[in-house]
Amino acid sequence: MTTFTYPQVQFLIDGVWRRGARGLTLPVLDPATDETLGEIPRATREDLDAALAAAERGFAVWRKTSAFDRSKLMRRAADILRERADSIAWIMTREQGKPLAQAKMEVQVGADTIDWFAEEARRAYGQVIPARAPDVLQITVKQPVGPVAAFTPWNFPINQVVRKLCAALATGCSIIVKAPEETPGSPMELIRAFQDAGAPAGVIGLVYGIPAEISEYLIPHPVIQKISFTGSTPVGKHLAALAGAHMKRATMELGGHAPVIVCADADIGASAKTMATSKFRNAGQVCVSPTRFLVEKPAFEGFLDAFTAEAKAVKVGNGLEEGVAMGPLANERRIPALESLIADAVAHGGEIRTGGRRIGNKGNFFEPTVLANVPTDARIMNEEPFGPVAILNPFATLDDAIAEANRLPYGLAAYAFTRSNASAHAIGQRVEAGMVTINHLGLALPELPFGGVKDSGYGTEGGSEAIEAYLVTKLVTTAAR
Repeated sequence: MTTFTYPQVQFLIDGVWRRGARGLTLPVLDPATDETLGEIPRATREDLDAALAAAERGFAVWRKTSAFDRSKLMRRAADILRERADSIAWIMTREQGKPLAQAKMEVQVGADTIDWFAEEARRAYGQVIPARAPDVLQITVKQPVGPVAAFTPWNFPINQVVRKLCAALATGCSIIVKAPEETPGSPMELIRAFQDAGAPAGVIGLVYGIPAEISEYLIPHPVIQKISFTGSTPVGKHLAALAGAHMKRATMELGGHAPVIVCADADIGASAKTMATSKFRNAGQVCVSPTRFLVEKPAFEGFLDAFTAEAKAVKVGNGLEEGVAMGPLANERRIPALESLIADAVAHGGEIRTGGRRIGNKGNFFEPTVLANVPTDARIMNEEPFGPVAILNPFATLDDAIAEANRLPYGLAAYAFTRSNASAHAIGQRVEAGMVTINHLGLALPELPFGGVKDSGYGTEGGSEAIEAYLVTKLVTTAAR
């Protein structure tokens, strides 16, 4: 087996990999072993000022680079990322915990995302608008909005960075990425692929540190013209308000509490298997993770039994080990948070069908958990668990299921299984979510929109619409003289 080593994590500022100006650091831990993997530099204002000045210079260069040449550089970066997939996946598994196969898939999908945005770079079309006078030409042109600040979480270290990074680069913007402190190595290697592909100095910046310190400084700064954030709803609301106070554009991909509607006419065994795979992927630490399972009464016990059997069969362990399907939680603080939510659910009358406990006392392992018959006033029915916990409740009518699906202020993803076209149509039209996938797992492909409504945010980070938030539409109207 090839042996890899965890990298020395550094900032990227003005095209140079470097440590922090004051030498401050933060530790990086392996969530499976509690081992210290390394350390990251902690940004100070000196570092951020240097990154901002570099981004301003980089933008002046990159905005003049043709869309054709931007696309070519991005494609080279995608090829480099694929070539390094094995080593980057190993780094991701060590720092984040997910099974190695899932980490490698994330790297490969990241490369596909780069390719998608590389093509979109060449298709930011304007318009010719018919004029009212024969000597007037009216056109719109698309121009990059300016330097971008991006803030990304630890659950998908490459996936969450690559969308923001590629939308910025495709449109001619420079970008400063504040990558996650818990999982810094794999996003650093993603950005290294772009540097090795020939990205000019200052076009991409990378910093780490105390999240609040960095966001509170970067967002109001006059150099930054747009922000993109993925994370919790409370933090997202605060950052969106800060951006709004300074008239900065913002894309917000926030929390969810995804409902799953299972109608009695669905293939119960197949839907249980499909959704268990989705629920326990990345230990449930997924913003679109299915959480509130609403099952029509005639099928409830059958689905509950099938789903519980799937949960019990999940192999939990170190993501580097063969056959492991679910790794540890990414940090220790998630364990008491889940224990508290589960205890509250039981106190309200919910039943634990399987799981509910920490595994061992080394690493952040937690049992795949199934709760049944949990009332809506339990905290877990209202707060995103962000862990390997599924809640299964019966419903009487489709109207009841849709009402429960829409009860919470979240609206990111929703799932449904039915053989009825009428039910599928009603769910697709009436469930309040930015993404609804029916009878299959159809989310998060590069060519599809990815974003939510209500408290789950606004804007999209996928599909053809994703680059619009990074572009200014300028009208140029000219009269012949």
